[in-house]
Amino acid sequence: MTDTRGPQPQYEGYAAGPLPGEREPAPGPAGPYHPPQAYPSPPGGTQGGRPSHGAQQGGVPGVGAAQASRKARTGARTTPRTRKARLRVAKADPWSVMKVSFLLSIALGICTVVASAVLWMVMDAMGVFSTVGGTISEATGSNEGSGFDLQAFLSLPRVLIFTSVIAVIDVVLATALATLGAFIYNLSAGFVGGVELTLAEDE
Repeated sequence: MTDTRGPQPQYEGYAAGPLPGEREPAPGPAGPYHPPQAYPSPPGGTQGGRPSHGAQQGGVPGVGAAQASRKARTGARTTPRTRKARLRVAKADPWSVMKVSFLLSIALGICTVVASAVLWMVMDAMGVFSTVGGTISEATGSNEGSGFDLQAFLSLPRVLIFTSVIAVIDVVLATALATLGAFIYNLSAGFVGGVELTLAEDE
C-alpha cells in the first residue's frame, strides 16, 4: 500500500519545549491587575467612590446624583418589625372571677357613698335644700299644718344610710352576675373556642 498523505509536520520542538507553568514571563513593565469592567467608567473618573474634581464642577451631571442616591439607599435604616402573638382565652376560672368582681364592687360601693356625701354637702352649702324645701312646704301646706319638710327627709345621715344599702346590694349582685358570667363563658367557649386576642410587643 502506498502512503499518499505526503510529508507530515514535525512536533519534536513542541514536545521538547517547556511546560506552561515553567515558561518565563513575557518581558514588559509589571503593574497592578485591573479586572475587566462590565460598564465603562464615567468621564472624569472617580476617587474613592466619589466623583473627581472635574466631574463635580463641569463633568457629567448625572454621576453625582447616582452616587448620592446609592449612598442614601445603602445607609437607610430599616424599620423594626413588631412581633405579634395571637392568643385565645379558652377558660375563665369562676373562683378568680368572683374574687376580683367582689373587690371591684366593694371599691365601687365605697366610691358611691363618698360621692353621695360630697354631693349632699355641696348642695346644702349652695342652699338648694332650703330653697326647694320652702317651695314644697308652701305647695303642700294647709291651714291645719305645715307641708312636707324636705330638709328633714333628705338629711345627711338618712342619705348615707340609703346609699350604703344600695352599695351593699350592688356588691352582692355584681359578684353573683360576674361569677354566673364566667360559667356561661366557659360553656360557650367549649363550643366556639373562646375569645381570640392579638398581642403586640411594645418597643
